[in-house]
Amino acid sequence: MRKTRKCAFCGKEFTCNSGSQRYCSEHCAEAAKAQRKKRQQDFLKAVQPVIDIASQEYLTFSKAAILMGCSRQYVYKLVNEGKLAASRISSRMAFIRKADIEKMLAGNPYHRVLPTSRPKKASVPTSKKEVSETKNCKVDSYGTEVLDYISGEEVMRIYKVKKSWLYTSAKRNQVPVCRIAGMNYYSRKHMDVLFGKSAEVEAVNEWLTMKDTQELYGMSAASVRSNAYRHHIPTKREFGQTYYSKDHFEKLRRTNLVTDDSYYTAREAAEKYGMSTANVGIIAKKSNISTFKVGVKNLIPVDRASYYL
Repeated sequence: MRKTRKCAFCGKEFTCNSGSQRYCSEHCAEAAKAQRKKRQQDFLKAVQPVIDIASQEYLTFSKAAILMGCSRQYVYKLVNEGKLAASRISSRMAFIRKADIEKMLAGNPYHRVLPTSRPKKASVPTSKKEVSETKNCKVDSYGTEVLDYISGEEVMRIYKVKKSWLYTSAKRNQVPVCRIAGMNYYSRKHMDVLFGKSAEVEAVNEWLTMKDTQELYGMSAASVRSNAYRHHIPTKREFGQTYYSKDHFEKLRRTNLVTDDSYYTAREAAEKYGMSTANVGIIAKKSNISTFKVGVKNLIPVDRASYYL
């Protein structure tokens, strides 16, 4: 009775004529032979660059990456960090000596790091009890500072920031964070540095939103931001909203002078004395009349204007 086997190439069952028959047909046998030949060629293609590199002393960054079994970008990183020496021949050509690769590897032997011997950089609590215990503790047994952690809800309440901004800022500034029972706890010390208010901001009593500032002083949003930056006006940000110091903007814009009867605007002076605003400006400049600029308006003292105009 003839035996049935599975074809080693296509997997179909067939009745074999001999004990050494592995394929169901000549087609499968030829296909399997072609597959083996392709594997050998692929292996030679992969090994050939390494064989060629073995006989070279000076390597390009790409060949150095092949020799080390890493990416070319990682070779660039090693060179930029000063861990691997390289020589630039021209603006587009640089070489690495194989001896320098061996020197780098010899200078950094592998040392197994055991969990018990790894130094602790910071004490990160793993439970709510440990979080509460860190309130009064400043230094751990390793001599490093134990950080005081507060929950994300407390950070948003104390510093008045949105959740999305909290996550983004913490990640961007590498703030120490631990996750306990599905809640994130952040280092209070780092949060104070990141979101803490300066003494100048604390001294401000009245704040204006961007919309209020625009309406009150007749300014555009770009003008408000540029004036705040240029004149160092205290600003704060709460829940995604920017606030500006009202007192500082009052001093900058001098709104009290606009309503003061002892001052003319350039337009009012021109209408009163029957001349153009350009002539008013020229006379004020030649007569050394002190003018005050409030926004886009130039103010002239009434007594000086009546004397010279």
